[in-house]
Amino acid sequence: MWANIHEIAIITDPSQTAQFEKLLGDGTTFGISLTYLTQNNPNGIAESLLIARDFLNESKCALILGDNIFHGPGLGRKLSMFNEIEGAQIFGYNVKNPQAYGVATLDSSGKILELNEKPNSSSSKIAIPGIYFFDEQASMYAQLLTPSSRGELEILDLLRIYLEKKSLNLEMLPRGTAWFDSGTFEDLSDASSYVRLMQERSGERVGDPREVALYFGLNHDSHVI
Repeated sequence: MWANIHEIAIITDPSQTAQFEKLLGDGTTFGISLTYLTQNNPNGIAESLLIARDFLNESKCALILGDNIFHGPGLGRKLSMFNEIEGAQIFGYNVKNPQAYGVATLDSSGKILELNEKPNSSSSKIAIPGIYFFDEQASMYAQLLTPSSRGELEILDLLRIYLEKKSLNLEMLPRGTAWFDSGTFEDLSDASSYVRLMQERSGERVGDPREVALYFGLNHDSHVI
């Protein structure tokens, strides 16, 4: 919402859809539009672009993973500059343990040389967080993917298509940005502690869609999945 994206599709396991609908409704409380879609089997992140194909209707989009949490000064508004991206936009974040993430290797000029999924050893420590911006071709390219050895349509394979076409861009997330890949109970606890501390110290709520709605009002010209 801070990035001026107010048409959102939430893709969940079928057993979880009702819980999200009960929590968020159709989005009108927050001045946005919410659509609920289901992924019947864990077929990979890139499948989201096929599931949401009708929702997107050949428009540009952003994709964010549900277990990724981002927070930083002015971050949302900085991301809004990518709403009209040509090609695909990814982000970089320096980490100590690149073997736990998808990793981008850059040359001396910052150009992407290669992408690797959880490499056993890597000279690069630039992890790729779970937020991506795509042009209108994303769903079409996702159709070209074949399942990996673990039976999934891999998001890195989709990004490699853009890389081969020389239309994949990477920008480091601004210094001071907090990123949590909260896929485990421990990671989720860390994210929860961070939000609690930030709210206690600042007296302001973190990521409250009601506050964002009051600040911006209505705007329905972008998509996010």
